Amino acid sequence: MQKTITLTVNGVEREAHVDVRDKLLKTLRDELGLTGTKEGCGEGECGSCTVLLDGRPVNSCLVLTVEATGAAITTIEGLEQDGQLHPLQQAFVDEGAIQCGFCTPGMVLSAKALLDRNPDPTEEDVRLGLSGNLCRCTGYTQIVRAVLNVAGECTATAAQPCCEQA
Repeated sequence: MQKTITLTVNGVEREAHVDVRDKLLKTLRDELGLTGTKEGCGEGECGSCTVLLDGRPVNSCLVLTVEATGAAITTIEGLEQDGQLHPLQQAFVDEGAIQCGFCTPGMVLSAKALLDRNPDPTEEDVRLGLSGNLCRCTGYTQIVRAVLNVAGECTATAAQPCCEQA
């Protein structure tokens, strides 16, 4: 059964024509053209499809699109502001935490959710916060270092959390 719904994606209301069985991942990529969210396993095991749903990381391959109606959805495309990478995105680049880039959007969004909850995490907190995201290329050293660097910058400035959107 087809249904027209309204979704708030990256702060913008968008209309989507979906089958009630469509997963959010499919709708974001195929209907809305937001291809930063990747499909890895399709079973909620790898985290490549992670998006933020009302600030919480979720596997968009497991969420029905109709379940996201009324929620605030943030994809990797929603983090950059006025052509500037989000501090987490920049830290991933600076630390070499990106190789193939397939897991990166989900990693960055999971890290954002972690830092929004805990702006001063330990290494163990970061590893736990990213435990639902698998990386097959870089290992995790550079990724953890990137997240901790952003946390350190947030703590040092304390003016505004680095992970808050403008």
